Amino acid sequence: MAHTVLETTCCVVGGGPAGMVLGYLLARRGVQVTVLEKHQDFFRDFRGDTVHPSTLEVLKELGLLKEFLELPHEEVASLGVIIGDSKFDVADFRHVPATCKFVALMPQWDFLNFLADHAKRFPSFRLLMGHEATDLLRKGKRIAGVVARNDGRDVQVRADLVVGCDGRHSVTRTAAGLEVIEHGVPIDVLWFRISRKPGDPAQVLGNVNYGKALILINRSDYFQAGLIIAKGSYDDMKARGLEAFRADIRRIAPYLGERVNELQDWEQIKILTVQINRLRRWYRPGLLCIGDAAHAMSPAGGVGINLAIQDAIAAANLLTRPLQKRRVSKGALAAVEKRRELPTRVTQAIQLSAHRGLARVFETPGPIQAPWQIRAAVLIPGFQRAVGYGVGMGFRPEHVREEKPARPWRDLAAVTALAAIGIAASTAALGWVAWKAWNRVTAS
Repeated sequence: MAHTVLETTCCVVGGGPAGMVLGYLLARRGVQVTVLEKHQDFFRDFRGDTVHPSTLEVLKELGLLKEFLELPHEEVASLGVIIGDSKFDVADFRHVPATCKFVALMPQWDFLNFLADHAKRFPSFRLLMGHEATDLLRKGKRIAGVVARNDGRDVQVRADLVVGCDGRHSVTRTAAGLEVIEHGVPIDVLWFRISRKPGDPAQVLGNVNYGKALILINRSDYFQAGLIIAKGSYDDMKARGLEAFRADIRRIAPYLGERVNELQDWEQIKILTVQINRLRRWYRPGLLCIGDAAHAMSPAGGVGINLAIQDAIAAANLLTRPLQKRRVSKGALAAVEKRRELPTRVTQAIQLSAHRGLARVFETPGPIQAPWQIRAAVLIPGFQRAVGYGVGMGFRPEHVREEKPARPWRDLAAVTALAAIGIAASTAALGWVAWKAWNRVTAS
């Protein structure tokens, strides 16, 4: 069967936050970029809905912030946690070095549609929905494009560079044979919705008690709720029945009351198998992986989205010139990995430490009291600010690097020098001709 063949300079696989930010930035700089998204739309529930201060700062640098904040959203200036019957403020975003001193909560599909609408204004941008990557094209040892499936037909997208932004179950990294380093994680998360009342806590709250931890993210008229459970315990919870599950939620967060009865079917509850891993090497000739495709993160703090977007900004900054020249070397790809590997390692180390603490929660099925270490930590001056910076800005936040002409003053100097040389040579030649003519005249 005949297949469609497309040509582009950069093929981005995956229309999530990393893929759409990278596609927008490259198209803005005139690079021909094609983004492949396997779904027909961006509407997915229980995805990360946090837009951090560092991302909002990038939107400001792009001149998009004012319009973005006109979209419906919630603003969170601090984060709290309830451990047993004690409440603690653990993160304060009001002092981060950014224009927006809050985390914006917005459905991820709104964020992605916003980026897509603005990227489409650039003639070099192409978004192909319903195109699922299935394999990579190769030319010798170099990755030369992507094979995608659309409406039962194969589509070949030939490209100078393929960037895998296709998440923790990345087809691109698997097809390229990139080695994954796995870190054991003791938790999974069950996501579900539950209605919210005006008097409910407005902060994003963690509720820790009775051997479980419940996250409640304010989505205006409902909570996006996440119950953190011991890894591998979901089947046992289902065997206990939905009534027991509702009773667990009510016991951890009593103010939810009878609203737990909104959960009538296990289909309303989605499990996220938590992973923390990273690639040993993020690239092959012609291929780069970023975001969750390069390093799957825990949902803790929503920092995985922030890290993925920062990867995209760094990739755009470092690869625009090579892509414009259509010569992307292994050294250029290695530079992206080198720039973003340390932030990844630092963030994952913090998450692994936090998970070890959460694992101890499961050891106490009865009511608990806050450990003295937490009571002491929140009293340290600057503690909440430091946590707010770590969550809101992350380690080594990136900024949009504007492409400038190649030192125009040098170009002017070169032209001036050439002109001066030309004038001098012409003057010398004319002088020599005049001198020869004068000699002839005086000789005669």
